[in-house]
Amino acid sequence: MGTRDESDEAYVVDLCNRVLGEPALTQHKFDWLLGDPGVGGRRAKLPVDAYWPGHQLVLEYRELQHDQPMPHFDKPGRLTVSGVHRGEQRARYDARRDTEIPAHGLRLVVIRPADLDADGRGRLRRSREADLAALRAVLARDSDEDRVTDTFRTWLLARGWTPVTPTNRWTDLEAVRGNDRLICEAKGRTSEKGIDADTAYGQLLRRMTSEDPGTRYALIVPTSSVKAVERVPERIRRLLRIDVYEVTDENEVRRQTA
Repeated sequence: MGTRDESDEAYVVDLCNRVLGEPALTQHKFDWLLGDPGVGGRRAKLPVDAYWPGHQLVLEYRELQHDQPMPHFDKPGRLTVSGVHRGEQRARYDARRDTEIPAHGLRLVVIRPADLDADGRGRLRRSREADLAALRAVLARDSDEDRVTDTFRTWLLARGWTPVTPTNRWTDLEAVRGNDRLICEAKGRTSEKGIDADTAYGQLLRRMTSEDPGTRYALIVPTSSVKAVERVPERIRRLLRIDVYEVTDENEVRRQTA
């Protein structure tokens, strides 16, 4: 039998690491994600397959036994601490993850073999390029603002920044590196580029509650909005410590300079 490091789950997590630009915490346990009471009422912490703190993202790779009866895995003749066999307990705990993870402000992505290049038994053929393309699509979020934010977060991680819980709950993204702090406002593609740019500047101004010279502000926009954002003169942006970053349609990040 192969080790966990050789498993399809490990293969999927490794590909997601490449997409996200951040190494996952594997088999991570949260204090609030608990199993059913066992002997003495103790409740063990349930692991998740992978957690990317910088992206606030949890991934579960669910093989066939998570979705259909499989006696080899379910052990129908043996009861667990939950009072049910292993297959029923697995379904119960999957449902608990599905509820609790989003309830605690994290994004949950569930991947199944059918989402990738797999055979009829649910074993991955490990077609890396095809699987990478499929995972990029699965990990992508719905709005263009999400795309811009996620791309910039990955760019920051690659440069030694650590995303943190924002000081202001309405901030799109906040990150620290040493004594430096970056407070970010992101916008996606829009038909009202000028209005959205003005709104973004106003939102950043309301975040300027710190006089620490190590705190800077970032406005992150898609290529289509760069001209609208640059209507504010570079001299004014410099005085306000606002940097403008462009996220291209190819998900490349470029810092705009005068």
